[in-house]
Amino acid sequence: MTAGCFTLLTCCALQLTAQARPKLTAGSTTSSYEAYVPETVSAEAQQILRMMTGPQGLPLPGPNDIEGWKKVRNYVPPQLQEIAKNPEISKRTSDAMKRYPSTSKKGNLGGVPVVEIASEKWHENGKVLVYVHGGGYVTGGPDFGLGGWVSGETGLRIVSIGYTLAPEAKWNQATDQVVSVLHALERQGYAPKNIAVLGDSAGGGLAAGAVLKMRDEGLGIPGVLVLWSPWSDITETGDTYVTLERADPLLNYKLLLKNAAEAYADPRDQKNPYVSPVYGDYTKGFPPTLIQGGTKDIFLSNCVREYRAIDSAGGTVVLDIYEGMPHVFQGIFFGTPEAQQSMVKMKQFLATYLGK
Repeated sequence: MTAGCFTLLTCCALQLTAQARPKLTAGSTTSSYEAYVPETVSAEAQQILRMMTGPQGLPLPGPNDIEGWKKVRNYVPPQLQEIAKNPEISKRTSDAMKRYPSTSKKGNLGGVPVVEIASEKWHENGKVLVYVHGGGYVTGGPDFGLGGWVSGETGLRIVSIGYTLAPEAKWNQATDQVVSVLHALERQGYAPKNIAVLGDSAGGGLAAGAVLKMRDEGLGIPGVLVLWSPWSDITETGDTYVTLERADPLLNYKLLLKNAAEAYADPRDQKNPYVSPVYGDYTKGFPPTLIQGGTKDIFLSNCVREYRAIDSAGGTVVLDIYEGMPHVFQGIFFGTPEAQQSMVKMKQFLATYLGK
């Protein structure tokens, strides 16, 4: 069994697969990257961090260059390819994935393509987890490589949304598609309180923005929201965009994120709460929310600001930050103690609030 979690911008997890990849030449790595491996993380995490060489990416297309984005969507940064090929890391990941056998099938909900993923031990319990994938809004897909792990650990069936990528679709269409899937699940008989939503990176921003839209449209909001390293402000705003610029081994705004942000939303729309949910009004209600991130992620300020926005409005929210971890570490660091600890926290949170 292999894990299939690649993204162009490393906004999700690395893909471990034997499938052939286009041979594309990477652009420059940020020369200012300052590698530091803390002794305060697990030995497994230290091994992966030592292999990281800084943000890498191709020269990206213009924001509205649809054909250009299509050509680079299968790109995997060289450092992630090297990590995937490391025998020790690959074996650890493979062994961990074998503990979570699962099945998946393609479908359609509310006119939106989805992939349904369930652990082989899953039994219908009237609850469901909706997954909104990352990838900078311009890449990625609903085939959730960690779906077996998440389903096996949480006991939930996963409905992974194949929303239309930018620039083929902009933020208003993508948020509508997420709302459509959630509303379709309600029509199937799932009470809103029994629906959880998990979003990582861009998927985290999209999940939170769509829930705000759903609430504002008078529809029932889901029972729980879990955000992994959410891109909750797609503008280059926030302390750690600057303070962690040299420390983040995966992300750089100008190299990897700026064009993707503009492909998803025109600059004049980028502070719309449905696009960048840190600017939302949470006094009108919002689901209990768990936000997970790491201290090496330039999105750390996004995590903190999203937490403050919900907490200051009186909402239920937990900020769960991991020492030395980069962006969406649950995927790249799968099988490490840190990834497992994050899942334990997620399970506890879901058990406390889902269906209550």
